[in-house]
Amino acid sequence: MAEKRKTYKIQEVSGIGEVQTTDEVVAIIAGLAATEVEGVVSMGGNITNELVSKLGMKNLSKGVKVAIAERTVTVDLTLNIEFGKNLLETSRKVQDRVKSSIENMTGLEVADVNIRIANVEMESQSGK
Repeated sequence: MAEKRKTYKIQEVSGIGEVQTTDEVVAIIAGLAATEVEGVVSMGGNITNELVSKLGMKNLSKGVKVAIAERTVTVDLTLNIEFGKNLLETSRKVQDRVKSSIENMTGLEVADVNIRIANVEMESQSGK
């Protein structure tokens, strides 16, 4: 049975209609924003996500958990960081990038961007 996705109204304009999104869309925005930061090799995830990525199928919300309540978003990210990069500095850049991307693209307020470092990888393994 297909899982029903919860939708969230992000705008309503009288006489025109409304704009809705899902938590998966917000998760994709967060994941893409995080991977744009130098030092982030990839998003972490469970073994299923790792197998899916090795088979060539890209899950854009991999390693991202989003909770939305009353137009406020909490994001949990699992990251794989490049060896030699400062974990705190890289994490701070990710937090800033994810927060601004979600707020600019959706109009929702980001309360928290929590980061878990799952792995440190050598650059040669990342393919960058």
